[in-house]
Amino acid sequence: MRKGIMIVMMLVLSVSANAQEKLRELGLMLEDYEYPFPVEYLTLDIQGQQLKMAYMDVKPQKPNGKTIMLLHGKNFNGAYWEQTARDLSNDGYRVVIPDQIGFGKSAKPVNIQYTFQLLAQNTKAVLDRIGVSKTSVLGHSMGGMLATRFALMYPEVTEKLILANPIGLEDWKLWVPYQSVDEWYQQELKQDYEKIKQYQLTFYYDNKWKPEYDKWVNILAGWTLNENYPVIAKNAALTYDMIFTQPVVYEFEKLKMPTLLIIGQRDRTALGKARAPKEVQDKLGNYPELGRETKKKIPKAQLTELDDVGHLPHIEAYDRFIKPLKDFLKK
Repeated sequence: MRKGIMIVMMLVLSVSANAQEKLRELGLMLEDYEYPFPVEYLTLDIQGQQLKMAYMDVKPQKPNGKTIMLLHGKNFNGAYWEQTARDLSNDGYRVVIPDQIGFGKSAKPVNIQYTFQLLAQNTKAVLDRIGVSKTSVLGHSMGGMLATRFALMYPEVTEKLILANPIGLEDWKLWVPYQSVDEWYQQELKQDYEKIKQYQLTFYYDNKWKPEYDKWVNILAGWTLNENYPVIAKNAALTYDMIFTQPVVYEFEKLKMPTLLIIGQRDRTALGKARAPKEVQDKLGNYPELGRETKKKIPKAQLTELDDVGHLPHIEAYDRFIKPLKDFLKK
């Protein structure tokens, strides 16, 4: 029995060591990290600053006349949509994948007021730049909050809305004590590979890890090795404050376009859950319940529940994610 435990521990350590071996310092705009498709840049004048916003514009070989825009989550960037984008492009869709300001290959300003309205305006500017006037919008995690705000601000542009395990289905500030930007910043300065992985393991994947998840940890951890990492930490703190203080949950009933909710049922993500009273913590981030409640709030919503799937359906259970998405887009 003891020998078996030792073997398991050695395997776990081996996997962790392999992940660490691949870890390398990354530039603030991921200059030395290759994306799956060509990256273009749009320069935006934001609060007196000239800021570059990166995006990928994946054009199909046989266009079907439709466009879909994919919006990334808080701890990710547009690159994690690679498989989704390839499949949709093969089906004829033009696929637009922005990196929001403060994320991925886009600029990292430290003197900026982040709002979802600002990010939505920036995203609309990308569409205007490439001449897209109508699109379906798919948002994951924080991207779901942004997709909702975008659809509320630009209903004439948003043909269909897809929310894949979006955060913001509940208003955390009703239960979680407020944490200042300075407090978020100090917390982010302490991040490293192990802390980042442990967070994702616990909340994203419900303690079920696969080696292919390491690449998304390594991007965040690679930034912590950069001497200018405090710039990344400050952006993370500012965007955490944006997420915590700017809920969209009270406006779901105003969404008029057809909407699909894709909800992994193992997800338990909730911002600041550890700071909530203990008797409340287990009630936060209850995605099975949150998905059903949100479906009732959105007039033209349908719900796809993915059993035994966590926070990232398009990474963890791709085949089960892409089928309902494609079916919804074809309607």
